[in-house]
Amino acid sequence: MRPRAAAAVGGAFVLVSALSACPANTGGEPQVDTGRQATGVIATDPRDSAGPAPEVAGARRGGTFTILRETPISHLDPQRTYSFAGLMTVPLIARTLTTWKDDGEGNLRLVGDLAETPGRDVDDDCKVWEFRVRDGVRFEDGRPVTAREIGYGIARSFDPDLAGGPTYLQEWLVDTPQYDTAWDFQANRTSLPPGLTTPDDRTLRFEFARPRCDLPFAVSLPTTAPLPPDRDTGVDLGNAPFSSGPYKVTRYRAGVEIVMERNEHWDATTDPVRHQYPDRFVWSFGPTPDAAANRVIAGNGADRSALSWDYVPASLIARVAGDAGLRSRTILSPTPSANHLVINNARVTDLRVRQALNHAIDREGLVKVLGGRHVAVPMTTLMPPATIGHRAYDAYPAGPDGDPDKARELLGGQRPELVLGAADSSLEQQVATQLKGNLERAGFTITIRNIPDDAKLDEIKKSGNPWDLYLGSWAADWPSGASILPVLYDGRTIRAQGNSNHAYFNDPAINAEFDRILALPPTEQSRQWAELDERIMKEHAPVVPLYVDVAYLVHGAKAGGVFVSSVFGYPALVDAHVKP
Repeated sequence: MRPRAAAAVGGAFVLVSALSACPANTGGEPQVDTGRQATGVIATDPRDSAGPAPEVAGARRGGTFTILRETPISHLDPQRTYSFAGLMTVPLIARTLTTWKDDGEGNLRLVGDLAETPGRDVDDDCKVWEFRVRDGVRFEDGRPVTAREIGYGIARSFDPDLAGGPTYLQEWLVDTPQYDTAWDFQANRTSLPPGLTTPDDRTLRFEFARPRCDLPFAVSLPTTAPLPPDRDTGVDLGNAPFSSGPYKVTRYRAGVEIVMERNEHWDATTDPVRHQYPDRFVWSFGPTPDAAANRVIAGNGADRSALSWDYVPASLIARVAGDAGLRSRTILSPTPSANHLVINNARVTDLRVRQALNHAIDREGLVKVLGGRHVAVPMTTLMPPATIGHRAYDAYPAGPDGDPDKARELLGGQRPELVLGAADSSLEQQVATQLKGNLERAGFTITIRNIPDDAKLDEIKKSGNPWDLYLGSWAADWPSGASILPVLYDGRTIRAQGNSNHAYFNDPAINAEFDRILALPPTEQSRQWAELDERIMKEHAPVVPLYVDVAYLVHGAKAGGVFVSSVFGYPALVDAHVKP
């Protein structure tokens, strides 16, 4: 994240942008608040990073907090964690160098977590960073957390057997996307990767070949969770993670249940964001979104203090939104998850065709198909509104219903035949059918080709894939253009497979802009990302922005303290508690 600081105020760099967010609804017709201004700050006063976290009004200790979810969490091994469910759950059992203070209303503050502060840029050039590890943090067996265990956690993320997690630190330390071949973890288990050192037990030092001004944000991800080498069980660690947070895993039944109970060695005075209110958290997997929502609405037994993790399904939106008695038990908030119709630029090389695709889409009709404004909000930019520094624009104004006449004008009598790859899930098939109708009305011939849902992401990540169009979504790892635009549109990262640049877009001038902006101080970048966002769309139209996801959640009457993360758009559990 490279947001622009308007000023240094109250010991923090202040960064402002528009963000839609809404806490729990307490009355009236539920609506998404699209006018709220979000503020993001990088704390510079060590007192901002000090514990304990402020008490939550009305919270008490005790009880069991249950989370109902249809599918299991992919990984609880912090270095492999990259799913939304994992990113919101791992903070209960693992601490990271930095973390976010988040009030659920868009007010963000990056603070030190394992570190005393969000880091020190040693030479003011973003190439050398140091983090001072705070005293008093302990693992679940009582051992102190030192810089060496944090360094080991980062080192094990290089292991190709532990793939799946974020790769920023690995790529930055060895200065190449092929990090796992540049440094062999298995052959160097007793050492640290190049550029990472621990001068003493309380100092972690990063040295990079080029400026990495986003490091304080990247180290908030679980890659920096500490682990003693003697507790590393490799690919099995996710079944029994070793806790440095307020809870520890006491039961793990794969695909069925995860139980977390208090870690008695966690010290609230060392933690600026977490609480330890419930006696235990229980993840229960299996209930469909409909079944889970109906259970917490009924509120019998343990479901009274339960959260339905999956958003309220379209089949129940009218019922939930129309029941005034449920308003205090719902949460409605837009998220940072942006959805696009991705254009394979290696196949669709004509700019006028890509521009015509942008004019053709009926976004309002698409939102209706998805379930309405409780599910999605139309979007016309590459970066979602939740991005700090976001600026609204519409490069191809087509009105809410699309402009097929303008699309046909751009096509100039052509009728391009394009293949739309779509997952075989019911929702994506609905969306694909809607888009096919939009595009054919505008002069295209569209063939939908189904892709197995569980294979789609891997398949579209392969360069040379056989589809011209596919649906894609992206939620930034921190709310900055730095974790969106270069990740998705830097053509130098394109390889045979495993691509995040699903559009296969590659323009040398844009690549050079990525390098230029990434080398700027964090306080100068958000405006530059917003300008580049618009430039990419106007000059290249590599994708069609479609909509931003909206989170609509329902919970039991005794489930308290849950809010939608302003960073990831899913329920945060650090304040969760069971009401009396």
